[in-house]
Amino acid sequence: MSRVRADEEEYWHSSKFRAFTFDDEDDELSQLKESKRTVNSLRDIVDDDDDDLERVSWSGEPVGSISWSIKETASGSTSSLDGRDSSLQKGSSSYAALPKQGSSYSLSSLFKVESGLLHATQLCPSLSALSDTGVKSYAPELRRPRAEYKDYSSDWSPKDTVRRMQRGKVCSLERFRSLQDKLVLLDEAVAGHDGNVITAVLIFLKRTLRREILFRELEVRQVALCHLIHFLREMGEQKFLLDLLRFLDRTEEVALSQYREHLNIQDVEKRREFLKGCIGLPFSAEDTSHIQDHYTLLERQIIIEANDRHLEMAGQSELFRKYPRKASILNMPLVTTLFYSCFYHYTEAEGMFSSPTNLKKTFKIPDKQYVLTALAARAKLRAWGDVDALLTTKNWLGYTKKKAPIGFHRVVEILQRNNAPVQVLQEYVRLVEDVDTRLNLATKYKCHDVVIETYRDLKDRIQLTAYKDKVERGSAEEEKIHSILSNMVRNAYS
Repeated sequence: MSRVRADEEEYWHSSKFRAFTFDDEDDELSQLKESKRTVNSLRDIVDDDDDDLERVSWSGEPVGSISWSIKETASGSTSSLDGRDSSLQKGSSSYAALPKQGSSYSLSSLFKVESGLLHATQLCPSLSALSDTGVKSYAPELRRPRAEYKDYSSDWSPKDTVRRMQRGKVCSLERFRSLQDKLVLLDEAVAGHDGNVITAVLIFLKRTLRREILFRELEVRQVALCHLIHFLREMGEQKFLLDLLRFLDRTEEVALSQYREHLNIQDVEKRREFLKGCIGLPFSAEDTSHIQDHYTLLERQIIIEANDRHLEMAGQSELFRKYPRKASILNMPLVTTLFYSCFYHYTEAEGMFSSPTNLKKTFKIPDKQYVLTALAARAKLRAWGDVDALLTTKNWLGYTKKKAPIGFHRVVEILQRNNAPVQVLQEYVRLVEDVDTRLNLATKYKCHDVVIETYRDLKDRIQLTAYKDKVERGSAEEEKIHSILSNMVRNAYS
C-alpha cells in the first residue's frame, strides 16, 4: 500500500514539462522560447483525433443548440471573462474542447481581464484540453512579448509619451489635464520632428482647449500652427480654419479659404453669384485680377453654352451635326474654352463673346498660347487654309511671310498628328531653320523633296547617293537625285 502511495506521489510531483514562473526576466528571447515550448508540448497532452469530440460552450451546452445560441447572444455584451468558468464541462466522450474558429470566442479573449492583459503562460494549467488545431491557430497570440501588455494609463512623462507614440505604441493623453502639461506635451512632440505625433497631439488640444487659448499658444509655435492649418484644410473644417486665420489677422488667407468654397457649389448660377461676391474680398492685387477673370470666364461660358445647346438641338449648324459636342463648356479652364471657340466659332467677329479673338483680347492670352491652341483646333478639322492664314503675317510694306511663335518644328509635329498631307508637311518642314532638325523631320515623315533639296544645298554627293536607295525606283524623286548628281559632276569638270 505504501508503495502504491509512493508511486502516486512520484507521478504527481514529477513532470517532463518545465514549470512556469512569473518573475520578470531580462532575457525576452528565453521567454519566447519558453512559451513556444509550452505550446508545442500541448500536442502531447491533447489527442490528435478530435473527430469524436462534442463541441460545447463555456456553459456546457452543445454548440449550435437553441439554448446555447440564446445564452451566448444574451451574455455577449454584459458578461465578462471573470464570470465564466475556467474549465470545460465534460461531454459524452469524458472531456471537452475549446470552440474552433467557427465560434465567436478565441483563445486571445480568454486571457483578457478588466485591468489589462495577462501573459499567456499564467493561464497555462487551464489549457490541458486544447486541440491541436487550436494550438496552431493561436500560437502567435501566446508568443507576444510581455512588454506589449503594459498598462497604457501608466504615469508616463510627456517626453516618454512622445517617444512611445513615435514607436507606434498606444498612449492615452487624457491624463494631461493642466494647460502647462498639454503645452509641454506639444513642445516635446514638435522637438521629436514627427508629423504624425504632432498632429495627434494637436487633435487632442483642439478637443480639450478653448479656441482662444489654443490660438494664442499656437501663435508662438509656428511649426505646430502650420501642422494644424494643413490638417484643417485636409479635413475640410472650414469654420474652424477661418476662425484661426482671423485670429492671426491673415486676411488674404481668409479670403482665399472663402474662395475655395466655390468648388463645393454645383449649381452654375449659384457659383457665378458666389464668385461675384468674392471679388470684394481682401485679396492681393494679383489675386483680385484672377478672381475677376474667373468670374468673367464663367459668365461667358454660361452664354456660349446656352447658345450652342440651342443650335445643336435645332440642327441649324452643320459643324455641330458633323462634330457633336462631347461635353459641356461650363467650368472648363481658359485654354479649353479657347480651343472650343477655335473649333466651333473660329470665323466669328471679334464682337461676339464666343469669338476666339474676343477671348484672346479679354483675357490677354499670349500669342504663343493662342497660336498653339488655334493650330491644334484647326488642324483637327483639317482646315489647312486656316492653318496657313494663322501662320502668315504681313509687314508694313505689304510683304507676307510665314511666322510661328512656337517654332516650325512644333507646327510640323502638330500637323503630322492630325494626318496632314505630305505636301502640307513639306511646306512647313522647309521652314525649319536648323539643318539637322530639318533633315530629321523630313526623313521621319518621308518628305523626300526636302531631304533631296537639303543635301543639294549642302553639296553632299555621298548622302544623295545613299538616299537614292531609300526612294522608290522610277519615281520622280529618283529622277531628281540623278539630275542633281549629274549637274554636280558637270560643275566639277567645268
